[in-house]
Amino acid sequence: MARPVTLFSGQWADLPLALLCQKARSFGFDGIELACQGDQMDARRAATDPRYVEEKKAILREHKLQVFALGGHLAGQCVGDQWDPRLDAFAPPEAKGHPEKIRAWATQEMKHIARAAKAMGVSVVTGFLGSPAWRYWYAWPPTSEQMIEDAFQEIVRLWTPIFDEFDACGVRFALEVHPTEIAFDFYTAERLLEAFRHRSTLGFNFDPSHLQWQGMKPHLFVRDFAKRIFHVHMKDCAVRLDGRSGILGSHLPFGDARRGWDFRSLGHGDVDFDEIIRALNAAGYQGPLSVEWEDSGMDREAGAREALEFVRRVDFAPSAIAFDASMKK
Repeated sequence: MARPVTLFSGQWADLPLALLCQKARSFGFDGIELACQGDQMDARRAATDPRYVEEKKAILREHKLQVFALGGHLAGQCVGDQWDPRLDAFAPPEAKGHPEKIRAWATQEMKHIARAAKAMGVSVVTGFLGSPAWRYWYAWPPTSEQMIEDAFQEIVRLWTPIFDEFDACGVRFALEVHPTEIAFDFYTAERLLEAFRHRSTLGFNFDPSHLQWQGMKPHLFVRDFAKRIFHVHMKDCAVRLDGRSGILGSHLPFGDARRGWDFRSLGHGDVDFDEIIRALNAAGYQGPLSVEWEDSGMDREAGAREALEFVRRVDFAPSAIAFDASMKK
């Protein structure tokens, strides 16, 4: 049976939910991964107002769309990050420019998101944790092991009360392994699980694009963390190192042709999705495949339609029999 294909709404947060649902249904998607931003989902209201939840559910029913996950990326980033002015873009007006107010708001917001997920009948929240250690990614000035360990323990301290609320709501958190996060590759993901003593609340939102440009083979991440893959993003990227460009991006914006790599719509990059589907099958993953459109060189509606067709084409079920079973008889 084919997995449901959903559309992550974060890149469409400028649209009202009803209009986004109309478009997603016309494209042919099965559901929405609903970001807690813009008009799409006010987590505080969803956590406290049953009428608001019913309004959102009614819109989804009208367009025959399901919700398998809520997205808590923006607030989650603010929980674990060391403040800089970029976080002000995510924070409410009264908290902007005040690091502790931003963190307090973000902590409460993530608890609201857990309650909102429960109210919406959703058992997974995708998102970010932030990172006190990302500024140390290049070990100069010299970075001690104790500084890194302290950063991981700070994430445990900040997120444990939030995960307690997730547990109370019966909801799991799927971290998108991603540069700027405390876990951004294989070894940091492994270390994060160890820091939380393999708490069952915490798993991963697998997005191959962030691993591909770093030089990893994304399907190996699925193999190694098979039981912790709670959700999957379908997103591609292309690495085009030309002798001048590098993987650090040169402070050039996404979409600039001089960059050494960039996100691409599905099928226009380097990710080996055949290997990923095979790894997901081996892991027993039956959750949604959520298209995340982030291609600055392609119209987003054309990209969404084409990406959906791509996912339908590359997804396949595992075989129920061994190919040589009949010969063994």
